[in-house]
Amino acid sequence: MNIKIIIAISSVLIVLNNCTGPISTIVHGDLKFHVRYLASDELQGRFPGTNGSRKTAEYIRNQFKISGLTLLEDDGFQYFDVITDATLGYNNNLTIDQFNFSVEKDFIPLSFSQSTTLKAPIVFVGYGFNFQNDSLSWNDYSDADVSGKWALILRGTPDGNNPHGAYAKHSSLRKKVMIAKDHSAGGVIFISGVKFDESDNLVPLLYDQSQTNVSIPVIHVKRSVADFLFRKIGMNFYSLEDNINLTKEMFKSVDLKQTVSVTTDVTYKKVQTQNIVGRLPGSNEQLRDESIVIGAHYDHLGFGGKHSGSRRPDNNEIHNGADDNASGVSVMMKLAEEFSKSHNNNRSLVFVGFGAEEMGLLGSKYFVKSNIIDNDNIQIMINMDMVGRLDKKEKIISIGGTHTAVGLESEIETIISKSNLEHSFSPEGYGPSDHSSFYVSDIPVLFFFTGAHSDYHTPEDDAEKINYRGMKSISQLIYSIADHFSTMDERLVFQEAGPKTQEERQRFKVTLGIMPDYTYSETRGLRIDAVLKDKPAFNAGLEDGDIIIEMNGGSVDDIYEYMHRLSEFNRGDEVEVKVIRGKNEKTVTVNF
Repeated sequence: MNIKIIIAISSVLIVLNNCTGPISTIVHGDLKFHVRYLASDELQGRFPGTNGSRKTAEYIRNQFKISGLTLLEDDGFQYFDVITDATLGYNNNLTIDQFNFSVEKDFIPLSFSQSTTLKAPIVFVGYGFNFQNDSLSWNDYSDADVSGKWALILRGTPDGNNPHGAYAKHSSLRKKVMIAKDHSAGGVIFISGVKFDESDNLVPLLYDQSQTNVSIPVIHVKRSVADFLFRKIGMNFYSLEDNINLTKEMFKSVDLKQTVSVTTDVTYKKVQTQNIVGRLPGSNEQLRDESIVIGAHYDHLGFGGKHSGSRRPDNNEIHNGADDNASGVSVMMKLAEEFSKSHNNNRSLVFVGFGAEEMGLLGSKYFVKSNIIDNDNIQIMINMDMVGRLDKKEKIISIGGTHTAVGLESEIETIISKSNLEHSFSPEGYGPSDHSSFYVSDIPVLFFFTGAHSDYHTPEDDAEKINYRGMKSISQLIYSIADHFSTMDERLVFQEAGPKTQEERQRFKVTLGIMPDYTYSETRGLRIDAVLKDKPAFNAGLEDGDIIIEMNGGSVDDIYEYMHRLSEFNRGDEVEVKVIRGKNEKTVTVNF
């Protein structure tokens, strides 16, 4: 599951009380056997393009063969290329007025920059905004001609890097580049204002999971370079920044009356990986052309390391990913086996092991775009990601997407009621896993997830920590649901349930150092699943199970309000945090 967006999950909570599906042949020992292999050191973390990833794919394909599935594409493998890294090439140069600046010291290309050379005039266009809505409008290009020229743009917004400011959704670097391109800019140069980043660090050259560049050169320069440009025309960059933040949309662009020459050279490492696709044909002639897609991603983080998504980036150790997502793959393979035994599915069942999910849902996106099966004939997509840590006491699982088809929620409710299950539903179709690729293509989805934990994206996510009896219960539940949608006479009718894009990622200047309980809803507050050692929460004496209800006097009613409070704090702040511990309230001082 992708770490960038895990906090966006809205859960459906199901309390499992001895849940049994329509079958009793699912054995937790079989699930355990699969997980132990998939999460073994032999596979070295299943990173795309590695030998471990290939072995994993071959294992899944072999299980599909044993189950008698028809293998699609190239003997079950649907190949695609992915970029796994971006590095500096040997030819990166910046020259202004015959003065040469140094790459990584004075400037750096962004990972999505085109590798090219551009020598052109430069125009300062403030924050590079161009938007209009009911309450705000701002167009930094209204008086600017940037056609074929460099657009010099401030990072962030007049609110600095406040994720809840009025301009936050317009602040992403890619969005600003797209706007500049719309105005025919030849290239973009970013600078950081003092309010946005007082330390003026260059943007790290990190692969941002995009498979294409933006077709123009894009670099980030230090303020000293910007100051060099503005002094040439008798202006002070720092005063100009203050003026923009004061006058906002009234700012007028500045022609810097100079020519800037830049050569960008970004090298991408490409590897081949694959989805694994098997089909169990439907038994009903009228319905067999329609499909239920049952999927789970099999990739993980390899040996971790910096910028891998690991929460232990300094530890280059095997990340076995037992819960994420050997658990989901094991359930998928077991469901394929069980449905093959009964073969009572009227619609065809398509089982998919998705590759490169951790890199941005790349495998599922490729699958949907390939139209390997007719997307218009997909009844529903069922996704399993991290289904191995069902709490043995509370037995809570979360499900998303219950409003992505007309009447879908009531259908699920009926199935759960036969199993004597308590539940609450969340409608949204977009979330941090492969089902999102289907939802954005107007396909109904359901997403199963047993919750976050302190081992998530660390080397400690191992097979011995999995609740295999819980996985059996979940497998039976999903079997019941898939069986129902496979055999029902009616087609589900898609309906939009929430946005189809990921909202702009929150920017936080500090971290509390906890794993939130995303499924908690018994009382107001944010329940702490786990306190991470040597982080601010740990040092302040917060404990697993504490429920945060206030931060510096501001209420914390849920995960979203917690994120809002956290975004307000800076390094060095002392913050009073009020929690409920057991039956008592307790206040601690957290030093960020």
